[in-house]
Amino acid sequence: MNNDNPLLLPGERIDDLQFKNLHIIQSPDAFRFSMDSVLLADFARVRNGARVCDLGTGTGILPLLLYGRAERVTCDAVEIQQDAAERAQRSMQLNGLENEITVHCQDLRNVRDFLPHGAYDLVICNPPYSEEKSSLPSPNPALRGARQEGLCTLQDIAAAAAWLLRSHARFSLMLPVARLTDAFEVLRQYRLEPKRLRLVHANEKRPARLALIEAMMDVHSGLIVEPPLLVKNMDGSDSDEVRRIYHME
Repeated sequence: MNNDNPLLLPGERIDDLQFKNLHIIQSPDAFRFSMDSVLLADFARVRNGARVCDLGTGTGILPLLLYGRAERVTCDAVEIQQDAAERAQRSMQLNGLENEITVHCQDLRNVRDFLPHGAYDLVICNPPYSEEKSSLPSPNPALRGARQEGLCTLQDIAAAAAWLLRSHARFSLMLPVARLTDAFEVLRQYRLEPKRLRLVHANEKRPARLALIEAMMDVHSGLIVEPPLLVKNMDGSDSDEVRRIYHME
């Protein structure tokens, strides 16, 4: 796609997602989506006609990928950082999806003020991975907000998801394995019961680095641990599953 598109600001570019003719606007000076978001979008179970909310949408990648996976999906995408929210909104315009995906430049901690209670079939979130005091902060404010908990915590995210979800609806998120026990504790505080877990490994010899989690609202306990997701084969090539997820076959 022509990067002279009038929707672009100086320094931005249009990336082809190579999926359902979808494209996304990104900036090299801001947080750009990574494989983590693609894996999370594949893990999340989205049905035809689903109403979805993405908490902390960033580039808007998760709503775009979920829209491509099912029919008649609508999504509210929440992003506190104004530049990122405006860029995500322009990506929706680029794809002609302004009516299906609405970007809200809002603080997810105030979700009760602008989104309805118990109205969503799926809430999804690829949250900041590091606790605010656990690592050195990035000097770039946009990257700092995307990678560290300065703008919200796991408790904030779980509380927002619990407000949004109808009974028995799903909440999908990705976190470092090191935060898994904290996540389960927090989720249960908000009546979100962990139901599916899948660990992500660089290859079969490396320990798991990330955890894909699905919780459900107001259901009984019972966790299913799915087979591990291996990103690479031992020879460094992409695994068959990553090739499937990226539609490389």
